Amino acid sequence: MTLTTFALVRHGQTDWNAQRRLQGSTDIPLNDVGRGQSRDAVAVLSGYEWDAIVSSPLSRAAETADLIAAGLGLGLVRRVPELTERSFGPAEGLQDGPELDALRIPDGFRGAESVDGAARRGLAALEALAEEFRGRRVLVVAHGSLIRVSLSRAMGRTLHGIDNTALNLAHHDPVDGWQLEFFNGERLVAGIPA
Repeated sequence: MTLTTFALVRHGQTDWNAQRRLQGSTDIPLNDVGRGQSRDAVAVLSGYEWDAIVSSPLSRAAETADLIAAGLGLGLVRRVPELTERSFGPAEGLQDGPELDALRIPDGFRGAESVDGAARRGLAALEALAEEFRGRRVLVVAHGSLIRVSLSRAMGRTLHGIDNTALNLAHHDPVDGWQLEFFNGERLVAGIPA
């Protein structure tokens, strides 16, 4: 079997999420809501058997992965630096408003990692994991923007917002490429929510 299955899970909520601040690669920890979301994700993820769990090294993703791993009885979580969130540069920490608007350029913000750069990095990390764990099931805990742009590139279409701790289930075949089965917890039929 060459089909590799991925659960791509965005970390739980942080205070900056709640305040609608751009986090990017700034290392903001989970808040208590995020810890609860992480524990709640176990119920959905327990419907599958997982061979490995990996995460971004940023604390919000790492703690989410550790909480999920503990709830599922999985072993050590491996940290993958390439799964770190897209850097938003000087826009990190800002909320919508004039200060953020002054940094906007096509494709993001001045001084930020480009969408294309983040998508290439994220998809390359996922494809390396698909090669390493060919035919197995891998649970990946990362970040909303990185998951969104990586999946968009893999699927060849624009996907929108990734919810905290929602199930995004994708399959990789070395010949046929990527297929998305669940997006933000909803089963897709012919690429659209059922």
